[in-house]
Amino acid sequence: MQIEHFEIMQFLSAHPPFNDLPEDALKQLASEVEVGYYRARSEILHYGESIANLYVVRAGSVEVYRRNGELYNRISEGGLFGQRGLLMNRKVRFPVMALEDTLVYCIPVALFEAFCDEHEAFADFFEADDSGGLIQAVSDQADSNDLTTAKVRTLLLRELVSVELTRSIRDAAKLMTEEQVSALLVYDPSKPVSDDPEDDDGQIVGILSDKDLRIKVVAEGLDTNQPVATIMTRELTIVDSNAYVFEAMMMMLRDNLHHLPVVHKRRPIGVIALSDILRYESQSSLLFVKGIMEQQSVEDLAHYAQLLASVFVRLVNEDANSHMVGTAMSVIGRTIKQRLLELAEDKLGEPPVPYCFIALGSMARDEQLIVTDQDNALILDDAFEADKHDSYFAALAKFVCDGLAQCGYKLCDGGIMATNPQWRLSASDWQAQFEDWMDNPKPEALLHSSIFFDLDGVFGRTQLASRLSELVAKKAKITPRFLAAMASNSLRRTPPLGFFKDFVLEQDGEHKHSLNIKRRGTAPLSDLVRVHALAIGSRKQNSFERLEDIKEAQLLPPGKVEDLEAALEYIAMIRIRHQARQIEQGKQPDNNILPKRLSEFEQRNLKEAFAVLDKAQSYLKIRYQNKAILK
Repeated sequence: MQIEHFEIMQFLSAHPPFNDLPEDALKQLASEVEVGYYRARSEILHYGESIANLYVVRAGSVEVYRRNGELYNRISEGGLFGQRGLLMNRKVRFPVMALEDTLVYCIPVALFEAFCDEHEAFADFFEADDSGGLIQAVSDQADSNDLTTAKVRTLLLRELVSVELTRSIRDAAKLMTEEQVSALLVYDPSKPVSDDPEDDDGQIVGILSDKDLRIKVVAEGLDTNQPVATIMTRELTIVDSNAYVFEAMMMMLRDNLHHLPVVHKRRPIGVIALSDILRYESQSSLLFVKGIMEQQSVEDLAHYAQLLASVFVRLVNEDANSHMVGTAMSVIGRTIKQRLLELAEDKLGEPPVPYCFIALGSMARDEQLIVTDQDNALILDDAFEADKHDSYFAALAKFVCDGLAQCGYKLCDGGIMATNPQWRLSASDWQAQFEDWMDNPKPEALLHSSIFFDLDGVFGRTQLASRLSELVAKKAKITPRFLAAMASNSLRRTPPLGFFKDFVLEQDGEHKHSLNIKRRGTAPLSDLVRVHALAIGSRKQNSFERLEDIKEAQLLPPGKVEDLEAALEYIAMIRIRHQARQIEQGKQPDNNILPKRLSEFEQRNLKEAFAVLDKAQSYLKIRYQNKAILK
């Protein structure tokens, strides 16, 4: 053996996965390796180009980037890169640049594939039962278009500009001119600020826009010495800084807004204008939402809703991620409910007492897809008296639920709808019901908690819904017996993996050789995340946003939140693409996938995602069931 080959063999044998190879394989490897040298800041791999080698860093270090230029990883001596491209279509998935003068060993793809076939431990390293490969696979399926990845906070290019509510309109107009802004947030310095950043919006009490100045001041000849409070808009629609730009667009279109305050942990940090997000516009989804509000009857709305499937498919074909698709479908669903409620009030007249129509489950979590039924309820003002007022709300609920059914949202088999008198309660009765479910976590109470604790106010006095969410967040985290019961309940649906990590499939019936990816994948993941979110008092609804809170609270061991995020995204996208393909083929979409129709790469990563769920359920059982005694 030549001395340089011996040196290569010695080096590789000290680093995984080569340290598990037999001596003859190492000798073969050392004899076929080529050596490459790259100067600092030179490009080693370019995105999209063909790749023919696995690379091992011998000396120096490299930086690995996502396709959008974001730094993904740094790799030093003994580290590998290029494997993702080799395992996919032999195209570079992650560009690589030398951080310093770097020496690399280049292992030919033919030898790499031969070793994967011949040496199980070597192959297992690249198909490891951790989530590293899965996280990369999820990264690969993210589109470089900012529409799918940009968050609202990226649009804020300046500090918040605000004005005290006692300042004059003239002073406010001068400030807007000086700062070159089209809107100001109005604050009240005397308003108490809670120590809990989740409790309020700080001291912000309204918004003043250039439109307010035109319509309320100039057109009306109003005295500009009047305080800002006389003309500001008091009812604020706000967006969280972690929301996607797409979500902000949907909110602005849905509520006909030109300015949207942005908050971080419920504290205002800026304002975005419609002009700020025009470059992110997604015509198909936005125009569809706008069209919903223009329909003049239930029949027109039902006819228009037939286009929803094509909107779903277009989003999928544009490589939207699961959060994007779920948000779009949920916003569309909420908008349909809002229009139906407007039509209902046009027919029935003004409601006798204030109310809030709430969405439950996947729609409330912004995780709704194309295959769904309706889960909803009514929260009524405490002035509600059943004998005087219930006939109106029964008629309203029937109008809306029947209308939703006509629009493709099938009636709930379990009766979780506002048409059921059990789910038309006053605010106080709802509060008592929620507290009873948490204090007495019996099986039926747990079932209802898993549905009703994901809630969103869709129409009417939405503060009524917010108060219930606040109650759940505050009480659940100090009720260990309830958390333990919820944890136990969430373990009833397990991932479809057998002892040898193969898929467990239906053996007979209509869906033979398939698995229900919602029942065995996304649903148990959402259940698991909900338990952790309740344990820390998170008020988020979306599973990904809940995971952000869980990570911030350091509730799980390092790396586990990222594992769950990757698993949820991958399983959800398998489900979403499955439904989109069925629609394109003219079939009725469902949640039953046939693993044999997935590529080996997809099957491997799906098994990995299910393995993450399996481990996470084991951790859940240990963390909560050992901390409370169920009676």
